[in-house]
Amino acid sequence: MSIDWITVAAQIANFLVLVWLLRRFLYRPILDGIDAREAEITTRMQEAEHAKENAEGVKHEYQDQLKALNAKQSDMAEAIRQEAEKQRDALLAEAHERMAQERVTWQSHLDEEARKYTARLQRAGGGALLSLTRKALTDLADETLEGRIAQHLVKRIETMVDDLRTAAGQSTAAVVTSRDALPQSARADLSAAVQKVFPDVAIKFETNAEQPPGIIMRIGGAQLDWTVDGYVESLSDVMEEQLAGGVGLKDAAQ
Repeated sequence: MSIDWITVAAQIANFLVLVWLLRRFLYRPILDGIDAREAEITTRMQEAEHAKENAEGVKHEYQDQLKALNAKQSDMAEAIRQEAEKQRDALLAEAHERMAQERVTWQSHLDEEARKYTARLQRAGGGALLSLTRKALTDLADETLEGRIAQHLVKRIETMVDDLRTAAGQSTAAVVTSRDALPQSARADLSAAVQKVFPDVAIKFETNAEQPPGIIMRIGGAQLDWTVDGYVESLSDVMEEQLAGGVGLKDAAQ
């Protein structure tokens, strides 16, 4: 079998032309497309990497802002808590002060009411004491209370002559005051006692409705008196002691 080298050469030439044509019109566009695709993928990957870096930066920035916000919120919460505690302490202090003032005011009110009640009790006790004394003197001795007081002052004048003369000085008038008008017998007894010690002294009898029951005599700087105030105060002290000690009326009477 003989080989047709012309045919072989023609086929080789056709193959080379086919290869060139394929490379020129098929492989080159494909390779160029592949290169372009690779370049696009590389660009996109770079862009994605850059976007990732930006996202990481944004993430870190957000985390920093979140931490700062949390710290700020914590500071604000602490400040609010401290301010609330200050306001609470201020309100409590104000409430305590108001309560203390009200307690003082109430105590003052109670003390004033107690003082008024004690004064009423003293007046009532003094009135009762006077009534009982007058009744007892009238029933038992047929005497008046004022008469007995006058007799008491007469005895005191007799025992205090020197002191009375020294305190009276050069006075020429004696004033005897009582809440109610003295009986004539009591006036006579007092006048006689004063004239005995002070012959040149004129005695004058006056009444004073605001004066406690009893007799007050003034001669210059000297003064002699007997009133029920001291007895009423003693009675009030005894009653307070008995009430404080829980003593009953029966025990007090004994």
